[in-house]
Amino acid sequence: MSHPVRVIVAYHSGFGHTARQAHAVAEGARSLTGTQVELLPVDEPDDELIAALDQADAIIFGAPTYMGAASAVFKTFAEATSKAWGDGLRWQGKVAAGFTNSQNINGNKENTLLEMFVLAAQHGMHWVSLGAYGGWNTTTASPDDLNRLGGFTGAMAQSHGDAGSDQAPPAADLETAAHLGRRVAETTQQLVAGRKALTASPQPSADEQQAYVTATTTA
Repeated sequence: MSHPVRVIVAYHSGFGHTARQAHAVAEGARSLTGTQVELLPVDEPDDELIAALDQADAIIFGAPTYMGAASAVFKTFAEATSKAWGDGLRWQGKVAAGFTNSQNINGNKENTLLEMFVLAAQHGMHWVSLGAYGGWNTTTASPDDLNRLGGFTGAMAQSHGDAGSDQAPPAADLETAAHLGRRVAETTQQLVAGRKALTASPQPSADEQQAYVTATTTA
């Protein structure tokens, strides 16, 4: 039996709302058989945390959006990942995705997700989008729709400022988070299986590769 792929949800949460979203992401990833999931707060980005992330097949980044950008705690973590970046791009080829939560419906959450995307790109990772059609965008739609906030780069959530983490984010946003988690797990399994298949298959020799190039360019 093959080893399960390892997905780590690396997140910061200021008041518990983003943590609730993180748990929904993890539940979605766990729903796919053959996936091992771990939740890791990034509040203390020490060598132990970076070493744990080194072992992941996929990393899903999460942070609240404060004043239109990722929280300062998450940014400190992002800078700490330079240890993995500077040591020969240790995370290159891993799968990445992101999620965020804010008090306002918009709140410039897209900016936070793009920060995460750029972080993943610098590490040479493969970014996975949400992959869900936008909800709540017609007169017959509902705020209970999947992806009700219409985000596509990653999973978005909104929590009222006077609602505790036991009440927010709402169910639709948690379902959207779970959707992202499962999508990342599926993509990671496909990528890992493809790599194993390529390794197991005999590779063409240099002469065979040259013959193929000659045949295709002269046809």
